Amino acid sequence: MKFAFLADPLDHFKIYKDTTYAMMAEAARRGHAIYAFQQKDMALEGGKVSANVARITLTGDPDDWYRADAPEAVELNAFDAIVVRKDPPFNMEYVYLTYLLEIAEKQGARVCNRPEAIRSHNEKLAIAQFSQFTSPTLVTSDAARLRAFHEEHKDVILKPLDGMGGAGIFRVREDGMNLGSIIETLTGNGAHSIMAQRFIPEIVKGDKRVLLIGGEVVPFCLARIPQGSEVRGNLAAGGLGVAQPISDRDREIGEALAPVLAGRGLLLVGLDIIGHCLTEVNVTSPTCFQEIKQQTGFDVAGMFVDALEKQ
Repeated sequence: MKFAFLADPLDHFKIYKDTTYAMMAEAARRGHAIYAFQQKDMALEGGKVSANVARITLTGDPDDWYRADAPEAVELNAFDAIVVRKDPPFNMEYVYLTYLLEIAEKQGARVCNRPEAIRSHNEKLAIAQFSQFTSPTLVTSDAARLRAFHEEHKDVILKPLDGMGGAGIFRVREDGMNLGSIIETLTGNGAHSIMAQRFIPEIVKGDKRVLLIGGEVVPFCLARIPQGSEVRGNLAAGGLGVAQPISDRDREIGEALAPVLAGRGLLLVGLDIIGHCLTEVNVTSPTCFQEIKQQTGFDVAGMFVDALEKQ
């Protein structure tokens, strides 16, 4: 089969932990042809969606890990699958990307995750569809509402709706220190909606990444544990990743969401769960494949490529 990965620049990959690399390596091991391109390589011309796509050969060298053939303009429906692995921020350029991919789908391209589903599931806001599993949450740009939410819950998390890796996340305790300044900064003085959530003390045990692949729950998760005085468990913010079997509550949430999200065209989803609460539904480029395999032996990339081949 021919798999094309729509990703950020390959030169930026840290292959010892990169999930997209793990996908590529497993697909190549099975004899599939691997290609790569970026959003900037795409075009809609004459009603057809194409991209300047390079075939990739993996070298096995951790420092010089790939060779890329000269890019060629190829219509996206020429591949058996387009695997979308572009990181946020989910801005208007990302939305335009989903529109182009959706047109390509109508021309016969198979895209995972489906562009309409990516666009319809903001990674923060999507939890509102499963509110039975969430902590108290508010989304607004209204400073008065945000202040009232803090007054009610005393200890809250404030965060933007379009970031990743823990960027822009603030905790405000009962004393309300810097609450006004944080609200002004995150909302742009009321111009942008943000999310407020009641603080979940179980974050000390980790922000768990629970993976859903092809409508099935991966039996191990990665608990990303905050270090020192940091409140964020994200690996990009210095969190320590500890792989562990999923809990009964993790499985309950995962099994409730997995068939629903798979039915919407989301082959791969990363749920973020703190304590007993769902906090995010990641659909753009969920990670943690390698950390789970390295610590538990469970082959997440193998499960993913199984599902990709089946689809």
